[in-house]
Amino acid sequence: MGDVCSRVSDAVIIAHQREKDGAKQTLQQHLQGVANLSKIAAAKLGLDDAGELIGLLHDLGKYSKEFQDYINSALGNIDSDADDYVDAKGKKGKVDHSTAGAQAIWDVLSQQGQLQSITAQILALCIASHHSGLIDCLESNSHTPAWDKFSNRMRKSEDRAHLEEALSKMDEAIQQRFQQLMASPTLHTSVINKLTDIGKQNKSGALTASFKQGLLVRLLFSCLIDADRVDTADFESPVAAQKRLKGRYASFDKLITRLETKLASFKADTDVNKIRKQISDHCLQRANSKPGIFTLSVPTGGGKTLASLRFALNHAQTHELERIIYIIPFTSIIDQNAEETRKILEPQGCGDEGNIVLEHHSNLTPEEQTWKTKILSENWDAPVVYTTMVQFLETLFGSGTRGARRMHQLSKSVLIFDEIQTLPINCVHLFNNAIHFLVDHCGSSVVLCTATQPLLNEVDPKKGRIELAPDSEMMPEVKELFADLRRVEVIDQQKSGGWSFDEVADFAIEEITQCGSCLVIVNTKKAAQKIFELCKSQMDNNIFHLSTSMCPAHRKAILSQVRQLLEADEDVLCISTQLIEAGVDVDFGAVIRFTAGLDSIAQAAGRCNRNGKRPTKGRVSIVNPAEENLDMLPSIKEGKQITERLLREFEDNPERFDQGDLIGPTAMQWYFRYYFFERQDEMTYPVKSIGWDDNLLGLLSSNEKLVQDYGRVNKTKPAIYFKQSFMTAAKAFKAIDAPTRGIIVPYDKRGNEIITALCAAYEPDKQFALLREAQQYTVNIFPNLLTALDEAEAIHAVQDGIDILYLMKPEYYSEHFGLANIPTKKGTNFYDF
Repeated sequence: MGDVCSRVSDAVIIAHQREKDGAKQTLQQHLQGVANLSKIAAAKLGLDDAGELIGLLHDLGKYSKEFQDYINSALGNIDSDADDYVDAKGKKGKVDHSTAGAQAIWDVLSQQGQLQSITAQILALCIASHHSGLIDCLESNSHTPAWDKFSNRMRKSEDRAHLEEALSKMDEAIQQRFQQLMASPTLHTSVINKLTDIGKQNKSGALTASFKQGLLVRLLFSCLIDADRVDTADFESPVAAQKRLKGRYASFDKLITRLETKLASFKADTDVNKIRKQISDHCLQRANSKPGIFTLSVPTGGGKTLASLRFALNHAQTHELERIIYIIPFTSIIDQNAEETRKILEPQGCGDEGNIVLEHHSNLTPEEQTWKTKILSENWDAPVVYTTMVQFLETLFGSGTRGARRMHQLSKSVLIFDEIQTLPINCVHLFNNAIHFLVDHCGSSVVLCTATQPLLNEVDPKKGRIELAPDSEMMPEVKELFADLRRVEVIDQQKSGGWSFDEVADFAIEEITQCGSCLVIVNTKKAAQKIFELCKSQMDNNIFHLSTSMCPAHRKAILSQVRQLLEADEDVLCISTQLIEAGVDVDFGAVIRFTAGLDSIAQAAGRCNRNGKRPTKGRVSIVNPAEENLDMLPSIKEGKQITERLLREFEDNPERFDQGDLIGPTAMQWYFRYYFFERQDEMTYPVKSIGWDDNLLGLLSSNEKLVQDYGRVNKTKPAIYFKQSFMTAAKAFKAIDAPTRGIIVPYDKRGNEIITALCAAYEPDKQFALLREAQQYTVNIFPNLLTALDEAEAIHAVQDGIDILYLMKPEYYSEHFGLANIPTKKGTNFYDF
């Protein structure tokens, strides 16, 4: 019996076997499927042949007997008594099937000349890295000098890489296409022309040129990864495969009509609404501009969301772009913005429900994915995508393959960055160079959208700055626009010794008495909770708390109550962390803001007298708390110090600031000049955790420190074109200071239903739908809270083999404060953390 099973496994070279029904996907089918998808994705850059070739050879090593014995043993296709049977569990991850395809290209092309070896290295890097994430070309650690890891990989022995064996067993169709592509003149010339184009168009020097060329490697790598994951997932779940859009989107014509219908329903019945219409019209006029980098500088409450969408839809239609991607700073507001757009572009009964607007912001699934969770992951296959800055930066610079697979979707797209001033300071040069790569070489357009432009065009050009054209700003006469939309007065109420929490609470109650409603915005969750408790002792009803410890559905419910009360002119008090500042549509009579960066104060002001309906200007008071520890929030701490400096300068000469406007364009320009000057050394993303002091800009470009170290030991430079330490940089990169995990919480009836359904759902397509909805019931938490909840046995995996966690003890979720590390005390909902 064992001999029969062995002969069957030898006869059918398989890539995958479906768990549900035992159907086999042959290796030929998989290689051809991935090659086709990878070709389509790479064609957007004119790299059709390169994309097809890496897809065709990525799993070449699976032709080896070692791999076929391993996979058939794992799947039960070989009897345990047969000679070919191996211990699959012990072999897992140890059978190399990615080196062979890389060597097949490298061994041929690298012998044809220096330029051909550059092409060979790009393609070989993609194939060799397709399970691990892009590998280091040069590698080092604290114990050994730099060494050429790429060349070592290309010299991997036959008994481990199986190149000759795989070539001898290739299916005839695969072999013929391999030979045709290797002989194609466009394979090599298209890659070299793209690299040359990057060098010619780059204005900042060799450092940024090599950085952008490294991004080209990652983008081609993205084409392969996404093709591999999609082909595998579609075989595993044909039902889920039928739901993929694969670029078959509703036409932009149709979406434009729906948006224009909505805009036509708005009345220009107030001065503010008239200005909002003018802003929207200006954005429409600029849609015909050639693709490039644009700025949209509009005061908070000026209608940027729909105005930028109007530009993006028309711009995409005019220039035949594929999608619109909104990059939002915080998960706390992405659902609100996406829902607003969804209501317009996916009206009930339109037939496109669920196929236009995609939200992708939760990190429910970790990088280490099982076959099941691969099917659940997103690849931004939609005409309008809402994601976060964290997800965007992880796509460009993060480790592993989950984020990288989406990078190719950034090409031929309109990228709108909402509240761009929230860009992490250590990512400034990485971001600037990436934006120019996407615009200059991938056919995309970028809109930097905010009331407080952060002067990314004034940083060090040798390290990468945004190069703005003279007509990049969409709004004419920005200063006049800010003056026309000035609806608040900002008052510096800081005092010696600072404000106690009791004083802030009393002040908030006074503001309600005078203005009818008040919003208090603080810098820490601790302050928000304490002030809420103090105010609640004086105010029985209509008092609310907001923070990111609450899931989106919870925050949305609170904001809905707040808006209803505000519209009814009821007294209402809300105490919130800074999450409410970016894009949340509320209109309070007064705002109290703890001292922070001037950009944050300007955003806070956008929540006061937002619609300009009050007879006098709204009042925004800046107060300095007596008790506040910002050591764990360095950006807020630095911004606060610079604001304090500007407040002193404003007191001495208010006319210097746009006729006394403390949050106008002139004040903002000075704020960011001071801020960037103070933190310019951080902008290259310095790292010390890799065994030596360096920065990610260097590691992902010329990698000078390792090149010098290599030369010191070997007395020559590395004999490879790309010298980047891709994996070292990716592992060191974190878009936020500490990684977070998403925990699904049992908020309200639906949250409990989703958890119950996820625990019982074994069909991947059903899990996929549930996880998308579960994002509304997810709280992203830091490792310390994750550990505390784990030790309290308060969290659990939804299923074995799927590392998605849910809160199993409802007492750890408060109706006022959200998720915490201790259960709710009897008689109160206060959380002490």
